[in-house]
Amino acid sequence: MENNKRREFLKQLGIGALGLTVLPSLPLDSFAAKKKMFFKISLAEWSLHRTINGGKLTNMEFPELAAKKFGIYGVEYVNQFFKDKAEDKTYLTELNQRAKDNGVTNVLIMIDGEGSLADINADVRNKSVENHYKWVEAAEFLGCKSIRVNAAGKGTPEQMKDAAVESLSKLSTFAKDYKINVIVENHGGLSSDGQWLSSVLAAVDMKNCGSLPDFGNFYEYDRYQGVADLMPFAKGVSAKTHDFTEDGYESGIDYMKMMKMVKDARYKGWVGIEYEGGNLSEEEGIIKSKKLLEMVGEALS
Repeated sequence: MENNKRREFLKQLGIGALGLTVLPSLPLDSFAAKKKMFFKISLAEWSLHRTINGGKLTNMEFPELAAKKFGIYGVEYVNQFFKDKAEDKTYLTELNQRAKDNGVTNVLIMIDGEGSLADINADVRNKSVENHYKWVEAAEFLGCKSIRVNAAGKGTPEQMKDAAVESLSKLSTFAKDYKINVIVENHGGLSSDGQWLSSVLAAVDMKNCGSLPDFGNFYEYDRYQGVADLMPFAKGVSAKTHDFTEDGYESGIDYMKMMKMVKDARYKGWVGIEYEGGNLSEEEGIIKSKKLLEMVGEALS
């Protein structure tokens, strides 16, 4: 009963209960791309992490919000927002129905907190692999194509490479039967070294093991070189944004250059908005990110 009341309350607000600054629902054609782009736009749930952690939105409500508030029809879940529901078929069935009712495609689940896949301790590493199995099964149940994992651990680059190759091979072998891709994001540590991560994926050499290049997570490594390193393995792309110029471009990332690299790699899949800025509300940041991708996408199409 409480869930029904909450849903009705959100509907009355036009799915606007995001806290912070609440914007009116904009006509979708006011910022819809006029030309067919070479990629599809999805929304990474992390873009709304402050709203969710603040109790103003739930994972269950995320697909409807993506569709009705932002006109985005692909979603990328974050497992920490439903971490105890991986094996809860009742919950996953309702989540699937929410997405279906709103014409939303479940694209992937981002997995954190399940252990270090590049740990040089074999017992720790194998436990981490096993911890991911339930998320492979949940991803298949939701109709996702991929789970995003992290190649984290401690050790020398060579030790960690060997560990990551072993773990990713085991996990990808398991995921193959479920037709799920295991994709690794540049997400800190050695994984943010494009050369190291691409060498790991090349060594795994499995069709369902690839990369999720994130435009903003290269830190000391050149971001453009990093995207070039990872695009040959890409089965997803994370369009990170923080701040914007007056004319709507990302102030710290050359999006035209980045997206041309994506296109030149013949990538035609989902590009997920991941707004992480602090100067705008999450809602405003998502809308500006969508406009940016549409602006660049039209120019490159």
